[in-house]
Amino acid sequence: MLIQLEESQLVMLDYSTEQLREIEKSSEILNTAKSLCEVSKLLNVPIWGAEQSLPSAGGMHVDLRGNCKKIVSKANFDASEHGLIGLLKGPIKSSAQGNARSLPKHLQKQEAPLEKMTILIAGCETHQSVLQTALGLVDQEFDVCLVTDACASIKSHNHDSALDRLAGAGVELVTMEMVVFEWLGSSEHPSYAKVMKLIGR
Repeated sequence: MLIQLEESQLVMLDYSTEQLREIEKSSEILNTAKSLCEVSKLLNVPIWGAEQSLPSAGGMHVDLRGNCKKIVSKANFDASEHGLIGLLKGPIKSSAQGNARSLPKHLQKQEAPLEKMTILIAGCETHQSVLQTALGLVDQEFDVCLVTDACASIKSHNHDSALDRLAGAGVELVTMEMVVFEWLGSSEHPSYAKVMKLIGR
């Protein structure tokens, strides 16, 4: 199943300044994450963030935090336990017409179902906050995709093991370019040329 632009939201997890200092090829990871954010903003994909509340973590990297509509502070590794779900679901849609209060509940119009959404996740470290948040969102019945080339762990075997576990749990493993080209759908998309510059192609 292809990733649909209109159904997508992006979650940036941690990208702590302190963590990035210890990650091999952190500049590549950071550049991929920045490109993903820039394309998301151009194509009007909502970007949300979550960062560890510990001051020693250093907060989300300055090159990424300004792209997020809102950043939740979390103590748990699973950001879905700290208000992220509410941001992703947005305001509850009310029925087009009101319900008469005198009607029995089973005859009242139900709230409109939530639209289908695909949550794209990127962040550090893959086996900690990224994995636990992704699994938390799967439990909430979101379609979840992990942007693998925008994720990393300090130790590569932890990153690899996390990818195996996430794939087994039904999380789609994708790359930044897979996402971008599926969003565009065609070289005739009006933003195609701008997007190609943003991803260095």
